Amino acid sequence: MQVSIACTEQNLRSRNSEDRLCGPRPGPGGGNGSGPKARTAVVPRPPAPPGVLRESTGRGTGMKYRNLGKSGLRVSCLGLGTWVTFGSQISDETAEDVLTVAYEHGINLFDTTEVYAAGKAERTLGNILKSKGWRRSSYVITTKIFGGGQAETERGLSRKHIIEEIVRAMTYVINQGLALYWGTSRWGAAEIMEAYSVARQFNLIPPVCEQAEHHLFQREKVEMQLPELYHKIGVGSVTWSPLACGLIHSKYDGRVPDPCRATIKGYQWLKDKVQSEDGKKQQAKVMDLLPIAHQLGCTVAQLAIAWCLRSEGVSSVLLGVSSAEQLIEHLGALQVLSQLTPQTVVEIDGLLGNKPHSKK
Repeated sequence: MQVSIACTEQNLRSRNSEDRLCGPRPGPGGGNGSGPKARTAVVPRPPAPPGVLRESTGRGTGMKYRNLGKSGLRVSCLGLGTWVTFGSQISDETAEDVLTVAYEHGINLFDTTEVYAAGKAERTLGNILKSKGWRRSSYVITTKIFGGGQAETERGLSRKHIIEEIVRAMTYVINQGLALYWGTSRWGAAEIMEAYSVARQFNLIPPVCEQAEHHLFQREKVEMQLPELYHKIGVGSVTWSPLACGLIHSKYDGRVPDPCRATIKGYQWLKDKVQSEDGKKQQAKVMDLLPIAHQLGCTVAQLAIAWCLRSEGVSSVLLGVSSAEQLIEHLGALQVLSQLTPQTVVEIDGLLGNKPHSKK
């Protein structure tokens, strides 16, 4: 169970020191081969002239914006996550290319956490944002706290089983100007409702979103539990892993290629998952989706991302990519979304055979 915070202010202060997110100050000077060609969202624009600051307004990019839950904060429906990639799988130069392409294509939500790459992901993201000079009010950073460092005082949510204390702590964080909103990550519906009730009882600030895993093979929470919370108390969803850590890409084909996330040190669990019986069955389901992707003129990955975007109450779907080219391909899902008719969704549900149903 983690707590997520959304930071958007120009005068944002880090929790420990200036290098908490940005790192030390610099010195002076300081696809799918068997399917159709990947649909691209927008042809990359040429570099801006020197001295011209290119803003992430979304105009001309096709990006769609949604409220974060029922708050007034507008976030891009596709966000950029830094799990596995920033500070670990890709170089800082590649990370800068990815972030630049994301921003120039209208993505304004960048997600990280204190434990990604042992803290290096946060620092890499912060250093890039500092060097870019983009207006601080033009993008949103979300981070998560729980894992922390090695000492007992550097991790956890203090007495985390006492929900009231967490709500009071996050209200303090917001009142101090350290963040503007807070949400939850991997919380159960009952825990989120309890946090909301505590906030209302003691005049505190309630959470506005829950960050949850959601993809073709992980559906129950986002499709059955969170929509009710969205309607009752305004808690939206920010979802992650739309491609099931790369499984929904037809790239495995019964084996684990090198390089990929499943071969990275510390991700043996993913390799085991891919090679398990359930993993092989899921790969077969992915192949079954190829005809639908062909019909829509997109890749299976783009179809899967668009499918996640159609869920009620989903504010943003976080993408994890290892290159700018991969990001541009995934942004093509925006064009696929408009083609996902109710009939197409029913056809996908029929192929998957895992549509969750109400237990009432």
